[in-house]
Parts: sequence; structure tokens; C-alpha cells
Amino acid sequence: MLIEEVIIMELVKVIKALGDENRVRILNLLRKRNMCVCELESVLNVTQSNVSRHLLKLKEADIIDFEKQGQFVFYKINDPILKEYPFIQNILNREFDRIKKMGEDLARLEKLKRDGQVCKIE
Repeated sequence: MLIEEVIIMELVKVIKALGDENRVRILNLLRKRNMCVCELESVLNVTQSNVSRHLLKLKEADIIDFEKQGQFVFYKINDPILKEYPFIQNILNREFDRIKKMGEDLARLEKLKRDGQVCKIE
């Protein structure tokens, strides 16, 4: 397989991973802080299996990464992918702030933090 074909396949994988509302909402939250599945589940009001499935798609496209800390797994945006595909950074910085639902998700995250219902990063 030619290098160019591999590059195209990787780009298509990234674009497909961004093609779901819940995955885009997850990225919106992860741009603010690293989060575990239970936090994402609470903010997005979706099941654990649904969140895990979306996280797997984002991980397979290298858009997110994770870090284990004790019993928790915290997900974060994979910074090198932002350098490789700067359009993702543009979406994170410019588009998400214009979408009402994204703001509502961030407000729910802030409420969880205020109420002490977030997982502690060591």
C-alpha cells in the first residue's frame, strides 16, 4: 500500500469518528478537562456502554488517549493529533462555543464539579 493511501485512510477514519453528535459532545467536554466514563455518562445522560463505544471510536482514530490512575481511566484529547490535523483544533476552539448544546454540556460539567461529583485526578 502506498503511503498516500495510508494517509487518506487515516484521514477518513478521523473524519468518520467526528461524524457523530455524542462523540463531538465528548470532545467538547474533554477540551476542558480529562474525564472518566462515569463523568461523561452523567453529563451526556447516556449509558456507560454508549459512552464506552464512542470513546473506543475516538481512540481508534487517535483523537483521544487515556491515562489510568488507580481505579479510574481518564480520557483526554490526544495533542499530537491536533498538530497533524489542525482542522480539529479549529473545530474545538471556534465551532463548539457557538453551539448551545455544547454550552449546556459544559454547564452540567461545572455543576458536577461544584457538587463534588467528579472523579479525582491524583
